[in-house]
Amino acid sequence: MRFESPTTTKAAATLLGSESGVAHVLAGGTDLLVRMKMGAIEPDLIVDIKRIESLRTLKVAAAGVQIGAAVPAVRLGESDKLRSLWPGVVEAANLIGSDQIQGRCTVVGNLCNASPAADSVPALIAAGAKALIVGPKGKRRVAVEKVVLGPGRTSLARDEFIEAVVLPARTGKSADAYLRFTPRTEMDIAVVSAAVNLTLSRGVVQSAKVVLGAVAPTAVIVPAAAKALIGTKLDDAALDKMVAACRAACNPIDDKRGTIEYRTKVAGVMARRAALSAYERAGGSK
Repeated sequence: MRFESPTTTKAAATLLGSESGVAHVLAGGTDLLVRMKMGAIEPDLIVDIKRIESLRTLKVAAAGVQIGAAVPAVRLGESDKLRSLWPGVVEAANLIGSDQIQGRCTVVGNLCNASPAADSVPALIAAGAKALIVGPKGKRRVAVEKVVLGPGRTSLARDEFIEAVVLPARTGKSADAYLRFTPRTEMDIAVVSAAVNLTLSRGVVQSAKVVLGAVAPTAVIVPAAAKALIGTKLDDAALDKMVAACRAACNPIDDKRGTIEYRTKVAGVMARRAALSAYERAGGSK
């Protein structure tokens, strides 16, 4: 196995593209190293991207946010400005693993690991985040929801990697929220999760996005749930319609951590609570 630690994105892409065997990118390594120790993967090449300066940069401004691929999740929680702009994204990022893991794990790594239960992915999708993808031919931007194709599978070419995720500018009275349900309070993956992003005008929802996690092979955007909220002040009738839409969109597995029926029911509960939290944060009142 070869280990390379380039200092530019171009060099990293070249290394990935020229490797004929199995190549993996190392950022935090909290998923990659576990999979290697389990024997699930045996890379011929590991490309460590932590020495690339732009990938270690967190840029937070009202005009937009850029989270470098090697920025550890703990730094997101330490940014007061980011928490004020995107509290749901920060909530999701800060639920990845333990305190020790937080110092290493990254939201880009969480995205590329492509787990149906990934915490950061529903929140990033609800936020309208884009992935800035680098390859030998240059850079391209892709909506986060188009990155994950299924469990453990992404749309990235073998010579591509994600340099950063970019969050759009905030407008008006807007806020997001992320909630998950787990059997334990810490160190567990989501049985069900929900992310909601709202923009209000005089207390009325003008735009909405509702995303569920851990209820299908990939995170699920629920347009019918968003439609149920738009034009309302989150009255009970609107919330009931949203809950019904979320449950109808579920296609979960049945395993020891939760039955299909259980996950489907809890999805509505999590979405309702996340919507109410986002609404309150955006300046709405119930």
